[in-house]
Amino acid sequence: MSYQVLARKWRPRTFEELVGQEHVVRALSNALDHDRLHHAYLFTGTRGVGKTTLARILAKSLNCEKGISSTPCGECSICQEVDDGRFADLLEVDAASRTKVDQTLELLENVPFAPIRGRYKVYLIDEVHMFSNSSFNALLKTLEEPPPHVKFLLATTDPQKVPVTVLSRCLQMNLKRMPPEQIRGQFEYILQAEKVEWEAPALDLLARVADGSMRDGLSILDQAIAFGGGRVREEDVKTMLGVVVQDQLPQLLRAVIDNDAAAVLEQVSMAARQSPDFSTLLKDLLLLLHRIALHQASPGAADAGWGDVQALQELAGLLHREDVQLFYEIALRGQRDLPLAPDPRSGFEMILLRMLAFRPLAPGADVGRAPGRQPSPSGHAGGKGRPASAGNEAPAGQKKPTGQVQEPAPTPQGSSIDLKDWHCLLPVLRLGGVTSQLAAHCTVKSWQDDCLLLTLNPTGGALAGSMPRKKLQKALENYLGRSIRMDIKVAEAAEETPAQIAERQHREKQAAAVLAMQNDPVVQVLKEDFDGELLVDSIKLNSN
Repeated sequence: MSYQVLARKWRPRTFEELVGQEHVVRALSNALDHDRLHHAYLFTGTRGVGKTTLARILAKSLNCEKGISSTPCGECSICQEVDDGRFADLLEVDAASRTKVDQTLELLENVPFAPIRGRYKVYLIDEVHMFSNSSFNALLKTLEEPPPHVKFLLATTDPQKVPVTVLSRCLQMNLKRMPPEQIRGQFEYILQAEKVEWEAPALDLLARVADGSMRDGLSILDQAIAFGGGRVREEDVKTMLGVVVQDQLPQLLRAVIDNDAAAVLEQVSMAARQSPDFSTLLKDLLLLLHRIALHQASPGAADAGWGDVQALQELAGLLHREDVQLFYEIALRGQRDLPLAPDPRSGFEMILLRMLAFRPLAPGADVGRAPGRQPSPSGHAGGKGRPASAGNEAPAGQKKPTGQVQEPAPTPQGSSIDLKDWHCLLPVLRLGGVTSQLAAHCTVKSWQDDCLLLTLNPTGGALAGSMPRKKLQKALENYLGRSIRMDIKVAEAAEETPAQIAERQHREKQAAAVLAMQNDPVVQVLKEDFDGELLVDSIKLNSN
């Protein structure tokens, strides 16, 4: 006997065998048991969630020789013919292949005639949204008032394309995407019955790849069994799906956090050797960032079935919440731009480099700069070229505008900037990544006898990991030329942190820009003569 694929062999034949969709099963079971049947049903949902399967079970329940009920016997000749796909009174139609109106009319010609064997003649029309407008119009009258011996069961993955006139004549049953937990549970049940060995992480991965579709999941499971020679192992599944490179994502994100462009490009190069699908890799990066955000919001909320809890906790401690949202937004927009890139790898690299380029301002930097452009030792984004004072010095005899934190020139080791002038000192330390963010949320509580006590604002509490602390202390020791003791306490401080100073200055500049626009003569004319309205939210500071 030829091999039967799992998706067909384990296709549910009763409502009890159906996994998920309990809300639809309950409605249909009650309708069958209490004789409250509608003449037309519309099953909607994504592929592989049970639309056609439910319709076949319903057809069997209506025509079982032992009577109409939600539990067909499965043994009579009619039940067996429905299961085998050869019941004469069940007419299955693929709407995609019968889009012309004359084909629809031909289909409906036999509606008035009584069933051949069963109680009801059942018309199962799959992907009904593929009908043309003329075909829908031809179906309308029959669908509204069919003969008592006819039932219409329609199925579609795109109900938005079904005319409202058709929707109003049907009872609509919306089938849900299946969660990975349900798909994984069915995998275990089937593999036990099939006497196939498996590893739990492999099933977790296959259930996620199924993407809510039980049919797709069983097809992939079939492939995994064949690939593994009768066993389902994690390494085999990763190799089969080409997702081994996913294990590198925590290291890749760590390189982004450390602001290490060379390490980022090296990680991408290592991934490229395995010929990955970079669009899938970008999607997995988005999922990782989403799970980090969940963990930061509520530890334990992130799905632990991915097997990377330790890496997830470490990344959540290193990344500030605002950075997670920034990286997620850049990656999300990158999905749209990736198909437009010269090639997928270069597009993926540019998305990561964009994350590095648009990091938050360093403490003490000019808030009018472009986001993420941090001052270099020479005082401008490139680090070379014009001196630090170029474009920033006021003419002789004039004072610089107030309300700006000036960028101090590089200070030699052991020079006169006191640690208590914290916001002026930070740009000189040349910090980066999480360490820069940690320092920006601190103020100096005390500094004496080579002992530095910092107060960390509670909003930056998640930044106080051991690694950023060590890096900050090392930078301070390099600056001072001697060893110091440093301690950080999380508490509210009376003075502003560098991050709060930068945020306040940004708000002040934004308010000044809005006021300038409101008082602009051209804007006044547009408002008075053309009933115009100034969209305040659209006013942005000049990034130059």
